[in-house]
Amino acid sequence: MLAAFAHGQSRISGWLQAEDTLATLRACEQLGANISWSGDEQRPIVLITGCAGRFRQPARGLDLGNAGTGVRLLLGLLAGQSLQVELTGDESLRQRPMGRILKPLLQMGAQFSKAGRPVSEHELDAGQPCLLPLHSQGPVNAQGATSPGLQAIDYRLPMASAQVQAAVLLAGLQARGVTTVIQPGECRDHSERMLQHFGAQILRLDQAKLQIQSGPLHAADVIVPADISSASFLLAAATLVPNSEISLPGIGVNPTRNGILRVMQLMGARVIQGPVSAAAEPCADLHASSASLHGIDIPPDWVANCIDEFPIIMAMAALATGITRIRGAAELRVKESDRLAVMSAALQALGVRVEEYEDGVDVYGLGGSGAQLRATSVNAAGDHRIAMSLAVLGLRAAGPLCIQHAAEIATSYPQFCAQLNELGAALQWQ
Repeated sequence: MLAAFAHGQSRISGWLQAEDTLATLRACEQLGANISWSGDEQRPIVLITGCAGRFRQPARGLDLGNAGTGVRLLLGLLAGQSLQVELTGDESLRQRPMGRILKPLLQMGAQFSKAGRPVSEHELDAGQPCLLPLHSQGPVNAQGATSPGLQAIDYRLPMASAQVQAAVLLAGLQARGVTTVIQPGECRDHSERMLQHFGAQILRLDQAKLQIQSGPLHAADVIVPADISSASFLLAAATLVPNSEISLPGIGVNPTRNGILRVMQLMGARVIQGPVSAAAEPCADLHASSASLHGIDIPPDWVANCIDEFPIIMAMAALATGITRIRGAAELRVKESDRLAVMSAALQALGVRVEEYEDGVDVYGLGGSGAQLRATSVNAAGDHRIAMSLAVLGLRAAGPLCIQHAAEIATSYPQFCAQLNELGAALQWQ
């Protein structure tokens, strides 16, 4: 998205060809970016010639599929563009709330509509759900006419959210004045790092406060590290299956994103991290070997750092000794599925006791390297991370485990099944 908005041609290597990223790339192309490819199938390189800060009117609406990050960040970029753009997604994405993204953008002077009616800050404050499809109509002034741009604001995030923070920063690139974002806790800083890499005038004042000024972006070459969220399934598999070990090179270990490593190590996992590279996004080699895990109380201030990894954390907790307690994770109820409810139901079907709370769960682990899960049928509810977590648990089942509604694995990790099979699993699609 930053390359599509920038001046010049950016070269991005290590690019993931999955459904979410491809949907986002198609949307950028519809908005006027020129896309070409080089490299090979194993290491594709995407070349993106940007729109120099001015997207074009797309011929049709933008369908982001299941890409929640894609649509939410595009809402921030489109907020400052005088275009009429519809954004939608698949059935799952159309159930995910967009109100917390829209609220600060409305305060900056952006206009959005749904079903022909303007979206108002009042209805968002009243708690009315705001779901896709949505129309972005660009900035407007107080009289309702097209405005030359957005107005900078100081915005205090009601909760730590990297997606809200990033959307406001992307709108701030196009706003009059200096936009300030104040966060109540640690947020992932990928967007902050990439904005700096693309030449944005962005400044971190302290741990909680970030400022950005309007200005152009300039093309940059980017090397994308391997994804720690995808790596977590392989690290967990090596941990849970006796006499196993795995080495994974070049994994992103951004300190605002590596909470899964801290959780695993606190549970007793043997995960060793090699030297960290000094790149825009820090990365390192990881090595994991089988270990006996024990239950822990996950500190609430770790939650935002590993919010996407809780399905695999719950999977590991199921085979740990003792109770793993998770609190402060209510956001998991509005991901691709209600991850607390769906994962709890699956674990119970596998023979694991789970007590569910509004903002978390207690998982009563079966314990011991010889513990086995029931051979049964479980429902991933179309959630890619839950499907992969259940596949890892299938390695410790007493017989075949059938995982229903698992095709969405392709949204983020299309090679997952093939790579797990290369490591000794026996996954088959039906």
